[in-house]
Amino acid sequence: MNQPLGGAVRRIGSREFDFSRQVAVMAIVNRTPDSFYDRGRTDSVGAAVAAAERAIADGADWVDIGGAKFAPGPAIPVAEEIDRVVPVVAALAGSGAVISVDTFHPDVARAAIAAGAHVINDTTGLHDPAMADVVAEVGATVIITHSLAAPRTPYPSPRYGDVVDEVVAFLRGRVAFAESRGVASDRIVVDPGHDLNKHTLDSLALTRRLGEVTALGYPTLVALSNKDFVGESLGRPRDQRVEGSLAAAVYCVLQGARIVRVHNVRETVDAMRMIEAIEGWREPVFLEHNR
Repeated sequence: MNQPLGGAVRRIGSREFDFSRQVAVMAIVNRTPDSFYDRGRTDSVGAAVAAAERAIADGADWVDIGGAKFAPGPAIPVAEEIDRVVPVVAALAGSGAVISVDTFHPDVARAAIAAGAHVINDTTGLHDPAMADVVAEVGATVIITHSLAAPRTPYPSPRYGDVVDEVVAFLRGRVAFAESRGVASDRIVVDPGHDLNKHTLDSLALTRRLGEVTALGYPTLVALSNKDFVGESLGRPRDQRVEGSLAAAVYCVLQGARIVRVHNVRETVDAMRMIEAIEGWREPVFLEHNR
């Protein structure tokens, strides 16, 4: 199994992760009426907080709160996005979980960090350079994701020569940019951006060759959960993709991914803890069989 390069031990918020022998499970909580998977079920503050608390009880190490989805659509005013995410962040600030906010707006990031967020998850790959400045200023962690489109805009029929080579080059360049603006290397996570401005064959290639992404030497996050490349590969609708998502997540972890962003927390926690037990990274919960 590939091991992450560089410093494997990371302190994020109050949690310490040894990514040489640990996989972090990140739960998705969206405060949006039009989210890809939950279709607005956690749009209210109370529902979002309750969903996050359930995820933590189910074993999530990390909660990722979103106030605007990646998909194309009308711009969400910054003040509205802040109103969506900051109350949830504040309510979870003492939970012990890592809290990240999925945003590409520096002002939203600043407000979320002030409320207690530890990580900014920028699915636009620092499209706004000021995001790097905000993260560097407060010493937060940033997730740098590969995508091509400007925020909330369509990118029809994306074409790549070699999608993995191009994603790796993009991430290498954006990491270098972040570091040039003062973001510490041990505060950077990378994400190849499965399905973001990519066809299913692109996402499958990224999954198959994820070791080329993890070789960059930064903890790698994979956001595979219930995505269209899983559905198209299996011929399954959105509510029948859990097994395919878990298979893809396990495949990625075996190539060095160390953070998995998911909707189905309990199932994913069990899969990741089983990998850790098989690899000898953690002890079984109990030993009785044939003792």
